[in-house]
Amino acid sequence: MLARKLLTAVVAGSAILATATVTATPAAADPGLDRRALRQTLEEVPKGGVYGIYSDVRYQRQEWRGAAGRADVTTGRPMRPDMRHRVGSITKSFTATAVLRLVERGRIRLDAPVESYLPGLLPDPRITVRMLLNHTSHVGDYDEALIRVPEDLEAMRVRQYSKQELVTLGLGVGKTGEPGQVPGVYSNTNYIVLGLLITKVTGEEAEDHITRSVIRAAGLRDTTFPRTPYLPRPHARAYTSVFGYFDPPRDYTVFNMSWGSTAGAIVSTMSDLNRFYRALLGGKLVSQASLAQMKQTVPILPGEGAPATVDYGLGLVSLNLPCGGKVWGHDGGVIGMATNSLTTEDLRRQVSTGVNLTWHPAAEPGEIAHSRHLLTALCGTDQSAAKSATFTLPNLDTPPLPSRS
Repeated sequence: MLARKLLTAVVAGSAILATATVTATPAAADPGLDRRALRQTLEEVPKGGVYGIYSDVRYQRQEWRGAAGRADVTTGRPMRPDMRHRVGSITKSFTATAVLRLVERGRIRLDAPVESYLPGLLPDPRITVRMLLNHTSHVGDYDEALIRVPEDLEAMRVRQYSKQELVTLGLGVGKTGEPGQVPGVYSNTNYIVLGLLITKVTGEEAEDHITRSVIRAAGLRDTTFPRTPYLPRPHARAYTSVFGYFDPPRDYTVFNMSWGSTAGAIVSTMSDLNRFYRALLGGKLVSQASLAQMKQTVPILPGEGAPATVDYGLGLVSLNLPCGGKVWGHDGGVIGMATNSLTTEDLRRQVSTGVNLTWHPAAEPGEIAHSRHLLTALCGTDQSAAKSATFTLPNLDTPPLPSRS
């Protein structure tokens, strides 16, 4: 959730896609939950330069939780598996679920023009609700207008943004194509408009409606929209170097997340994220018909001019596993915190991870180790049937920001 066109200088290594080559297991083998391998791969992440990581892994009815590294680089306070974490664009899965629940109640129609609900908000009357959900609206991303240079983060830290203001910023960026055009282009503005839509049809603030309709319905105890710039305890501190611009990385733990809103403001835990996606993908939050709609993917670009597409549904990302099958979920990145939450299609395996250092070139080995940990959780470690494989993660919220070099 940050600007993708900040200046023209981009640090080598700030690519949209990150790939790790690891040992993976073919789909025919099912090695269960290898706690030793999970611990070993988790501990490699801080060794590779990422300050800290927490992880929640599920295999059928088994659960493994772990943490490694430092939650606070000044005090050396260690990470804990139950820490609250800003999950960034994973918020989009929650917002999309709320919209689909309203579709089931007849309050919203997926293929209706947004103009019929919010007249005059968007300049093109051809844009539909579905196009907002799957990023084929081609509305510009307001992120690109928020930050022109990394120092702008300091002003954002205390700024209060309204949804209307964010939409206006996005429209000012300019469109990336024609409505419905494929590939789509990822834009946070889409999900701010969806927040306004939820408010219009329910009469509730979108964050309150999503809390009642989705978060509570899923039985999540540690998931909230923030009301203040402060994270609830326990939490790690949040650091970023903006690809080497801040040296050492700067602490952005205290941050007003109004700029994320219904596109990226939710705070959660890794355990709650797994519980949410298990409920959603298991058909407990929406009907099977609605879930089928959410799983209808189109190719989208993580940003205008990105080198590769991602399969995106209605608030869900789909990835093929090198060990066979696919996973559903989302990733999220805000200032100083990044998150991944992935669930296999058969619901047998889940992993959610959070880290407290983002966009730091010296941490690339740790980022590769992070991908290895994710794949260990999703594919297992049966060495008798192992094969070498690569796993590419769609880091949708990775911005090409400039470095000092």
